[in-house]
Amino acid sequence: MKAIVTGGAGFIGSNLVDALLERGDEVAIVDDFSSGKEHNLEGAIARGAVVHRADIRDAEAMLRIVTDEAPDTIFHLAAQVDVRISVADPAYDALTNVGGTINLLEAARQTGVKRFVFASTGGAIYGEIEQVPTPETVQPEPMAPYGTSKLCAEQYLAMYRRLYGLSTVAMRFGNVYGPRQDPHGEAGVIAIFCGRLRDGRRPTVYGTGEQTRDYIYVSDVVSGLIAAAGSDAGGAINLGTEEETTVLRIVELLGQHAAGGSFEPELAEARLGEIDRSCLAVAHARDVLGWSSQVAIEEGLALTYGAIS
Repeated sequence: MKAIVTGGAGFIGSNLVDALLERGDEVAIVDDFSSGKEHNLEGAIARGAVVHRADIRDAEAMLRIVTDEAPDTIFHLAAQVDVRISVADPAYDALTNVGGTINLLEAARQTGVKRFVFASTGGAIYGEIEQVPTPETVQPEPMAPYGTSKLCAEQYLAMYRRLYGLSTVAMRFGNVYGPRQDPHGEAGVIAIFCGRLRDGRRPTVYGTGEQTRDYIYVSDVVSGLIAAAGSDAGGAINLGTEEETTVLRIVELLGQHAAGGSFEPELAEARLGEIDRSCLAVAHARDVLGWSSQVAIEEGLALTYGAIS
């Protein structure tokens, strides 16, 4: 397979790039390096990956790159992923997540790309839903512009499938964590807490700490993306563990790695747009992709902290 990975210098993208290269695939990376890191690609470049420094909001650049690379599959991971930024500037969020996705879809349509795999989001799309774990059949009620923009992008994928026959699929992730997630950027709570633990600082917990998330290790997400590329499944597919873990439980588990045995949290006011519970039902992924998560939270936390400590 020949693939383009947008956002390939980022946390999930670079892990996906490495897995594809390990399989023997040809890979081209598109990233504007606004949040992606060049050092994430050192091994990939050494193994022959091609890097294009470009912005997905630039339609002409996307068409040129996709034309030149002629991939079988586009993995579209590049995005504005910070919920707080989306609340502060929803127009910028939409321009990147909706407009950028349209640019890639148009490039794929015009050049005959066979498969388009989109990195969407689970909890941010579903919002405050009574049915937990949440299946793909639930009506989404996003609580922030970020989830709304991802949902809108999904609708464009579905329309391109109906109108043009483009083979598309949207993968709705749980809360992804693992090596290369930046503890100083727009990272998830696990990366931030690992950075605090390494630096001997206390973690900040917003709200009560009893809010739950479906934390999924990055290698499980990568295997799900690759499985999706090898199928013709359409619509939305959840990638999660189907297990709820509280923020305080994350603190407790990471505290086991504290040199002094103490990792007491500091409580702060809850943040606007964040939901109390999020957990994804994954029966659909098992049925259509033969996929399930393999890394338990205890193992994943140890691997993640070990990678930065």
